[in-house]
Amino acid sequence: MATLLLRLAAPLQSWGSGSKFEVRKTNREPTKSGVVGLLAAALGLRRDNTRELSQLNRLRFAVRVDQEGTLLMDYHTANNPTPDEVKQARRENKKVGAPYVTKRYYLADAIFLVGLESEDEGLLQRLSWALEHPVYPLFLGRRSCPPTLPLCLGVRPEPLLDVVRSAPSQVPAWKHNQQLQTRIVTDAEPGDPEAVPCLDLAISFSPVHRRFGYRLAREIPVQLSAKTPSEDETTHDPFAELR
Repeated sequence: MATLLLRLAAPLQSWGSGSKFEVRKTNREPTKSGVVGLLAAALGLRRDNTRELSQLNRLRFAVRVDQEGTLLMDYHTANNPTPDEVKQARRENKKVGAPYVTKRYYLADAIFLVGLESEDEGLLQRLSWALEHPVYPLFLGRRSCPPTLPLCLGVRPEPLLDVVRSAPSQVPAWKHNQQLQTRIVTDAEPGDPEAVPCLDLAISFSPVHRRFGYRLAREIPVQLSAKTPSEDETTHDPFAELR
């Protein structure tokens, strides 16, 4: 049994599960379907490749919330005609379409640790390599949310929950708002009295007909150890990237 670890952090993330039309919501933590989509993009899979998606869905999933982040709402308009387009429509006696207004929600400054477990360590190594050399651009829920680095933390030869519980916090130690009491959201077994069904299993990402199924998930409280700032985290060298 082995576990692939991912660090999901960015100025903005958005992990919707079931949002439609004018209001695009986000969950409080990454969805399994969203992370599977991230892996599929790294591998270069077609959106309708249900066989490969099924293999990714079988990975056992857990996410630890290292920094909750702040909920942000973006007031977004589409199909907003320019003054020249309005004048042209009036000259041609055509109706001018009204702007289409949406509200899109994001998590700002959030940090998550994601674990993916499999008995096939070769598969996890393949995924790790693909995340370092992605076929398609990677983003955290929406195209406007590229991840910060490092994204992939490698494969550990340990069970999922052991790794996710014991891994150090991904919040920089110089931040004084480290949250030590946090939570893990993980796949649950059938019959678990604390399991909750979630519409969060990606069957197909086809734009013609997206399909999602249900999975069981549960939340586990966890206590993290405080980090001590290291010299690397507290020293800033603006010329380091030029060496």
